[in-house]
Formats: sequence, C-alpha cells, structure tokens
Amino acid sequence: MKVLLINGSPRAKGNTSVALAEVAKQLEKNGIDSETVWIGNKPIRGCIACNHCKQHSGACVFNDDVCNGISAKFAECNALIVGSPVYWGQPNGALLSIIQRAFYSNGANIAGKPAAAIAVCRRGGASASFETMNMPFQMMNMPVVTSQYWNIVYGREPGQAALDTEGMQTMRALANNMAWLLKATDGKPAPGRGAEPWEPMHFIR
Repeated sequence: MKVLLINGSPRAKGNTSVALAEVAKQLEKNGIDSETVWIGNKPIRGCIACNHCKQHSGACVFNDDVCNGISAKFAECNALIVGSPVYWGQPNGALLSIIQRAFYSNGANIAGKPAAAIAVCRRGGASASFETMNMPFQMMNMPVVTSQYWNIVYGREPGQAALDTEGMQTMRALANNMAWLLKATDGKPAPGRGAEPWEPMHFIR
C-alpha cells in the first residue's frame, strides 16, 4: 500500500518537507510505501469553473502547471497526506488551487481514501489552516486520520521543525494511525456516497 504526500510549500526543503519526511520515515517502519510530490514554486492557476474536466476524462483544462500530474497519482495511492506552510492564517494559496482543481476534476480516484492535513507555521494561524485543509477531505468521504494532537509543526527557518519534539512525535503518531487504518481496511476506500444515490439540495429554487 502507498500514501501520497503532497508538499504544498514553495520551498522544496523547508519545514513542511521536514514534517512530511518524518511521516514518510514512520510509514516505512510500518511497512507502508510513500511518495512525496512537491508543488514547486512556479505559477499555479485557480479553477475557472469551466467544467471542461467533466467532459474530458477528468483532466483539468489547464495543463501548464503541476495539477494534472499530481492528480494522476490519485489512482496509484491508497491514502493522501497534504502539508502546507501557514500564510496569513491560511494554507498556501497555490496548494489550495491544486486541491480544488484536482478533487473536482479527478475526485473519483481519491474519494473514500484516508487523508490527513499538516500545518507548519512560525507562530499562529495553524489551527485555521489545518481546518481549511481538512474540509475537502470530508466532502469526498475520505476518513480523516488523527494523531495525538492536531497535526501542527512549528518552525521558522528551514530545518527548525525538526527541533519541535512534540510536533515530530505528532507526525509519527499520525503515520502510525494511517498505517493502522490502511492495514485494517486492506487499503480499500470507504463506500461514502456510493452507498446510496446523491440527493443534492439547493436552497434557492
């Protein structure tokens, strides 16, 4: 089984990378493979609600950034962990654009799979960022994997996250829980919406 880790920081080797690396190392100790992908530091487009993806096999109309490449990995993984630095009390906007576009265009390949979010910050805004990243998981019927605390790691300069001993322990506990859930379910996604037909309700008629 395999967990896809998304590094949502523009810095390839920053503190978000440190947090994800700790998770990956602990997953390996539990016999679970992982792959870490970095969103890079080049421009990433936002969704323009064109619905091209719904008419053309689940690919976003914009193919000039990393979104479709990351989205294509959904089919290969059994679970997802997304990490982001905190900017202005929110996750990195580029990461949110990728999640929104990838989930909307290729949600069938990620729905029901266990997921977790990690927020990395200097001081404040981590809780709000953490909650924001968890919201798409809940809409996709993805079991949200917990830890011993909220998945928050502190550090400002690159590498300082490793000095957050409780944060690193929280990462290891998250990995242990993810491995346990994958093994308990044989890596099968939750049934979610597929258990009965979706009944959308619009409040303005």
